[in-house]
Amino acid sequence: MERVVVSQMLSYLHSHKLITSQQHGFLSKHSTSTNLLETLQDWTLAIRDKKSVFAVYIDSAKAFDTVSHNKLLHKLSCYGISGNLLNWIRSFLNCRTQQTRVGNCLSCLLYLCSGIVQGSVIGPLLFVLFINDIIDIFSDATITCVCKLFADDPKIYATLYINDDGVNLTDKLKCVEKWCSEWQLSISVK
Repeated sequence: MERVVVSQMLSYLHSHKLITSQQHGFLSKHSTSTNLLETLQDWTLAIRDKKSVFAVYIDSAKAFDTVSHNKLLHKLSCYGISGNLLNWIRSFLNCRTQQTRVGNCLSCLLYLCSGIVQGSVIGPLLFVLFINDIIDIFSDATITCVCKLFADDPKIYATLYINDDGVNLTDKLKCVEKWCSEWQLSISVK
């Protein structure tokens, strides 16, 4: 069932160009290699044009575990996913529990209100859609900052002339921090 749902959702999302081309994780014909090749091309052109490249790699702390179900469902509805499909996804996420066993002892059941179901077929797509709009921070064509995604790991870089001060990059990093706070994703500072 999940495979059918994912196939239909991807068809809809691609036909309406709703998934950013900057995402290289969990998508067909995208990988760490395509992410690196695009980045290498940008950096090579920057160096050829006598520019410096400043890069920041961001790691989200427990990203898949902390996705708020309510916020994810809100984003899905913003992408036009509604009706029975949205209800099916809501049902898929709701009333999940976890419990820990040590030897013969079991902890109390804990109801989950966040987290992408890991090991599921639909989980990676749900996460891609949850983080998809972080790219909007970088949509201003006059700014030299670029963001590439591989699943939950943004790579942000700016190409600057030697005498530029990197203010745009700093501003964009503050926007990323604000986005993460708003959507309850923690940045792993370590």
